Amino acid sequence: MRWQYISKTIGILLVFLCFAMTLPLALSFHYKDGQLIPIIESIAITLIAGLFLIFWGRKSEIDFLSQREGIAIVALGWTAIGLFGAFPFFLGHTFLSFTDAFFESVSGFTTTGSSVMTNIEAVSLSILMWRSFIQWLGGMGIIVLTLAILPFLGVGGMQLYKAEVPSPVPDKLTPRLADSAKILWAVYAGITVIEVIFLLGGGMSFYDSLSHAFTTMPTGGFSPKNTSIAYYDSAYIDYVIAFFMLLAGINFSLYYQLLRGKPLAFWRDTEFRFFIIIILIFTVLIMVNTYGSVYETVEKSFRYAFFQVISILTTTGYATADYEIFPGVSHIILFICMFIGASAGSTGGGMKCSRIIIAFKYCYRELFKLIHPRSVAQIKINSNVVSDDVLRSIMGFLALYIGLFVICSILLGAMGIDMVTSFGAVASCIGNIGPGFGTVGPTENFAHLPILAKWLLLWCMLLGRLEIYTIIILLVPEFWKK
Repeated sequence: MRWQYISKTIGILLVFLCFAMTLPLALSFHYKDGQLIPIIESIAITLIAGLFLIFWGRKSEIDFLSQREGIAIVALGWTAIGLFGAFPFFLGHTFLSFTDAFFESVSGFTTTGSSVMTNIEAVSLSILMWRSFIQWLGGMGIIVLTLAILPFLGVGGMQLYKAEVPSPVPDKLTPRLADSAKILWAVYAGITVIEVIFLLGGGMSFYDSLSHAFTTMPTGGFSPKNTSIAYYDSAYIDYVIAFFMLLAGINFSLYYQLLRGKPLAFWRDTEFRFFIIIILIFTVLIMVNTYGSVYETVEKSFRYAFFQVISILTTTGYATADYEIFPGVSHIILFICMFIGASAGSTGGGMKCSRIIIAFKYCYRELFKLIHPRSVAQIKINSNVVSDDVLRSIMGFLALYIGLFVICSILLGAMGIDMVTSFGAVASCIGNIGPGFGTVGPTENFAHLPILAKWLLLWCMLLGRLEIYTIIILLVPEFWKK
């Protein structure tokens, strides 16, 4: 491990974070909400820490970045970003506990959306915008953004990209990694602007439109309103946000194909078809399940079912209804959605649809080989053969995902938390969803949980955002050996 280079890279990330803090600084100056000094103090602390790390690693020159060093930079970098991103919350007295401030910050950057704010609308507008903006930054990834604007990180950049991008098989869109990152961010920013325009058309204020666009595209789910999207009680806003959540849950490389004049790339993509079909099936099932028992009209049953399925499947976590009043069948469907997640290469979390498809094909192949033991059956996705290395990685990921979910749920239960809440909280945090079930449902929050539970769930958020391996490998002794 060449710690000086790692230090310098993390220092650069912290300096970048200082520039990001100028947005809430400007808003605080505009609204005169009393947060100006705390934000300036946060910028100063972050800048001093970043410059110190850069200074310590100033003499490091590297012509190759190992996979271990790339993983260390991403894991430690995300932790540092979450830590220093908490200072505006803490110094501005939004939270009296640094644990709560750190929890909210990590929940933002990892686009989880699990909150410990008990009265969101009482918080200053500059801090709420910071809360939304960090989700937007975390959605496409701080590391990917850095690769886009700091070309010198192109040395060994693929190692950072592999450890950061939420995809089973991260591929560069162009030969130069920095160009790929710029394309991803251009598409991401462009769709964000379009969403702001559509929300303004529905009568939402510019501040609220920007806040929600900042948290829709990263599938984050933070809202400046206590009751989330239900506050607006508008079918138009529900459908607009549902549509943009859907866009955010699709593999962003398909948008690149669209820009190159290949619109059929969407339907030719196996994962896209699976994603759309799952949404339609689950929406119809919940609509039928809630019609009559919860909602009196088909339109309302469809609208609320459609919104909640997309919100949880894409791991956004917005709420237009308290889905805990839905019948039991709907609970099971939404719980399944928490694990499936969005498409690989999207900003969504969860296991990812491509992994689910490959897992099903793998199980089918094993059954097929029991009948035809001498056959040579290959697993394909989009007409491409899935290599044994990728297959092992995916099956290992799924095993770790389920195993960690069970272990963390048991640990929460050992802290005196009921079973439904334990399962719901862990599924929500490790899938980067936001609301769960039980006492952390769509109308509650995570503030009442004990401190140890918050630290455990905070760790689960990082696990989910960095695709399990990047964090869990730090616990393997061999990782640190020469």
